[in-house]
Amino acid sequence: MKKLGKFVVGCMCLFLLSCSKKDSEAPLQTFHESPLITPVPAAIIEASGIAESKINPGFLWVQEDQNNPTQLYLLAHDGKTVRTISLKGITNQDWEDIALSGNDLYLADIGDNNKAFTSYTFYKFPEPPASQDTVRNIEEIHFRYADGVHNAEAFLIDPESRDIYIFTKSDVPAKIYKLAYPYHQNNNIAELAGVLPYGPVVSAAISVDGMGIIIKTYLNLFYYTRAVKESIAQVLQKSYTTLPYIVEPQGEAVTIALHNEGYFTLSEKAGASEVKLYFYKKR
Repeated sequence: MKKLGKFVVGCMCLFLLSCSKKDSEAPLQTFHESPLITPVPAAIIEASGIAESKINPGFLWVQEDQNNPTQLYLLAHDGKTVRTISLKGITNQDWEDIALSGNDLYLADIGDNNKAFTSYTFYKFPEPPASQDTVRNIEEIHFRYADGVHNAEAFLIDPESRDIYIFTKSDVPAKIYKLAYPYHQNNNIAELAGVLPYGPVVSAAISVDGMGIIIKTYLNLFYYTRAVKESIAQVLQKSYTTLPYIVEPQGEAVTIALHNEGYFTLSEKAGASEVKLYFYKKR
């Protein structure tokens, strides 16, 4: 995400809208309000998505948005080690989020600040080990919205149904779109599935067991608890709780730790002197 012209307006709308469905502050007692803070290597300056690695314990996948190389960073939790994994045969139209679902990474090319694109893409491939420096076998899932074009920066994958839920950014309140499984290489349609009571949404995360969901704006982390057999669209119409969060310079990334022991946030550098990784540990 490069443009912040509507940031102040969006944040004001978020403040006004988020009061209507706010639940108790229970999660504030569940996670430490003071996170562990780790400086990030200087190479990573425009992180717009992170995902905890499964086959590389102690590492996070980090992706950058448009005008950056088609690559991922594998960043250690302590910030001391970073590897670069090249992704061949694809483009970075405007990558905005990343998620690990099952054994596969999904990379969301869904940003559209100027509403200039007619279609968008998810890239899917098996999570690579740290020893691999290039990924070549990448599945492409092209889609369009049923009602036109949208700028989005966040998505979730339901681990049970494998449906993909996309959250728009430029709409305040944010809209929820569903890309139903099975999806194909082409001609996929994302249908409107609901509306959130806040915005702009810049990232989202779901726990490995699918029972906890975080939706991120620039100022807040909204947490939802999912019941058995509830769809994600149903969950997001319920009341939420807020999680501890220190506002970052341009925080556009969140992920839940692999074993639910906490959650990470990461920001673009923006005007800061350095980028920092935050980890909010469960008490």
